Amino acid sequence: MIVNEEFLKKIRSSFDLNIYEAKVWTALLSRGVATAGELADISGVPRSRSYDVLENLEKKSFIIMKLGKPIKYIAVKPEEILKRRKQKLENEAKESIVQLESVSSTPTYKEIEQLYKHGIDRIEPADLSGILKGRKNVYDHLKSMFSNAEDTVSIMTTEKGLLRKLDVLKNVVKKAKARGVKVRIVAPIKELSFLSKDVKDAVDVRVSDEITKARFILVDGKELLFMLSDDQEVHEAYDMGIWVKTPYFTQALDQMFELNWKVLKRA
Repeated sequence: MIVNEEFLKKIRSSFDLNIYEAKVWTALLSRGVATAGELADISGVPRSRSYDVLENLEKKSFIIMKLGKPIKYIAVKPEEILKRRKQKLENEAKESIVQLESVSSTPTYKEIEQLYKHGIDRIEPADLSGILKGRKNVYDHLKSMFSNAEDTVSIMTTEKGLLRKLDVLKNVVKKAKARGVKVRIVAPIKELSFLSKDVKDAVDVRVSDEITKARFILVDGKELLFMLSDDQEVHEAYDMGIWVKTPYFTQALDQMFELNWKVLKRA
């Protein structure tokens, strides 16, 4: 049986199989029931390896050994395999989360925190800056900024930028609101009917008269993230932001934001 290499590649990736396992499994799927020898001939896997491969597939619950002689194998329904794989991944994820949560109470983690605090105290404000490449990395950093906000978060963005941010960041925005953080947004948008009530209640949006292309976020007058490109012209993979944590520069921009904020109308 000749199977497309691209198809086998997708099978391996989706079901976490090696090349021999993928070949034998697809061969058995095409036959329903077969012996090890038949599967070796169909798949092109060496007979000396086919028994090991079948044993591995059996352990992974992809196949079942049929009673009787000669020994034959039966393919498990793909739908059932998907359910089992999903459950396995969910269990592994839960175990990983429990392990990570338990790390925070260990002496090792406390030492790591002390090392970080000792190092960060020695850094000059100008050194607390960095480049974030790709919109996903930008949003991951924004989530951290929102999570650490204590007083205000001020955002200047485009219409599309507003839609993206409130979709990706809605959970951290609502949590910030619950902590008493004021989330203020300026964007060229006329109405907010697309927002759910809980998100709408968590933000104060005001309309800029001109179509703005500026994109930046200020947190507590201490931290700033600003984007370098027009979001209508750059692909999300190449979007780039500059993050700085210096009150001197951030407060100056925050004061400019405040002056504009007072004269703008609510959306």
